[in-house]
Amino acid sequence: MSTGYLKSDERRAATIDSVVSLAAQRNPSEITTALIAQNMGVTQGALFRHFPSKDAIWESVMDWVAEHLLGRIEDVAVKADNPIEALRSVFLTHIDFVAVHPGIPRMLFGELQNQHDSGAKKVVRALLRRYSVVIELQIKRGQATGEIRPELDAKTVAGLFVGMVQGLVMQSMLVDQPESMLTNAPQTFDLFEHAIRHRSTP
Repeated sequence: MSTGYLKSDERRAATIDSVVSLAAQRNPSEITTALIAQNMGVTQGALFRHFPSKDAIWESVMDWVAEHLLGRIEDVAVKADNPIEALRSVFLTHIDFVAVHPGIPRMLFGELQNQHDSGAKKVVRALLRRYSVVIELQIKRGQATGEIRPELDAKTVAGLFVGMVQGLVMQSMLVDQPESMLTNAPQTFDLFEHAIRHRSTP
């Protein structure tokens, strides 16, 4: 794609789109600035007029992921009728986001494995913390309303929730079928709901 005549903000957005697209096709560690520039139809020099380094590009991509993913899950959580449905909506929204952008999980995992404390890695850590807060809040709300088992530790349940997403992502990556996440997500959440829902003794 050619992006030869774009304003600065548009160029940055196009660069992020290019990286996300490339990550869906190959290992993120193989994505060089030369490859990004080639995919965009520009020179590396043009790329570096908007980003001082490859690390800066990666940090901007992670910022984009955090903004769009967290924005969506927080929106659906607020609109849900109750905590259980909020959790379901967050789960399915997250899976849908990953199915549309299959390269994102590989980038997130790659940054967490990075030995260097890069700007992108800091963004990923902040994303995971904020994500967990959203889940823990819904767990505690459900416990307060009597919908979720009161003896459960909210942080542990939030970790299980994130693990379910990661599990579906890994399974889909193994078979190279991102759409399989969408098929398996509802039943996976049903099992999770069965485990956490509070049921009064008759």
